[in-house]
Amino acid sequence: MSTQLLMPKATAVWLVDNTALSFDQIAEFCQLHVLEVKAIADGEAAQGIRGLNPISSGQLTRSEIARVEADANARLKISESKVRIPQTKRKGARYIPLSRRQDRPNGILWLVLNHPELKDVQIARLIGTTKSTIEQIRHRTHWNSNNLVPLDPVGLGLCSQIDLDFELQRAAKNLPLSVEGDQTLLPTSVTENVNFDKMEFEKTFEKNLDADTVFANLNALQKKISGGGIKIRRAVEARTKILDKLRERAILKSEMRRRSIEKEIPGDKQRENKRN
Repeated sequence: MSTQLLMPKATAVWLVDNTALSFDQIAEFCQLHVLEVKAIADGEAAQGIRGLNPISSGQLTRSEIARVEADANARLKISESKVRIPQTKRKGARYIPLSRRQDRPNGILWLVLNHPELKDVQIARLIGTTKSTIEQIRHRTHWNSNNLVPLDPVGLGLCSQIDLDFELQRAAKNLPLSVEGDQTLLPTSVTENVNFDKMEFEKTFEKNLDADTVFANLNALQKKISGGGIKIRRAVEARTKILDKLRERAILKSEMRRRSIEKEIPGDKQRENKRN
């Protein structure tokens, strides 16, 4: 259970303003000096701090405050928290079984060759080795460097893929940004059309363009459009005629069915009367 007081100065401000406790009692409970509590009461310290009610936070009870107010020699006792606060565990060195320790140099060599951006500290954290061993393998001064083979440490079981990806992401943040090459505009000799003749450019504007030359093919285009329009109209008219005939047939069939039903109904009534 947590027995540590939260925000001791803010709690002291509230106790000074809302209780009749002595400075010694408040100082001992909040783990402050008596002179500091007096400065809070005089307004010389903790001027911008808002008081924290220890009753609402569950660290004190009203009965406890009343008990200590009645006795000058009594001391406040913090209430036990009902919430269990887990204590952070410090990560120790990664344990690797004895059967896999002989594969560590191969995993270190794989990381050095395939991920040169990783620092020695990160490799040591992943595989659980020392910096001296990593430097020896990197500079080929290891006693067994001739027999080492680069092998994936994840496949060897020396680390997990999640831990490796996490370390690679951290290493990528420290890498300098790649500077793109100097990109400039293309020279005019490439962009301009040198083969275009200025004389031809001037001739296109010197031509005397009349309305007849511009609209010479207009009549032919209109005839094509009108001819196509007539064909479309004929096709639409033929379809409408077919639909009208189908509607007439459907109406005739419905009329014939209605009449046949009307003829059958009186015969059925006569049969029922005979049975009765």
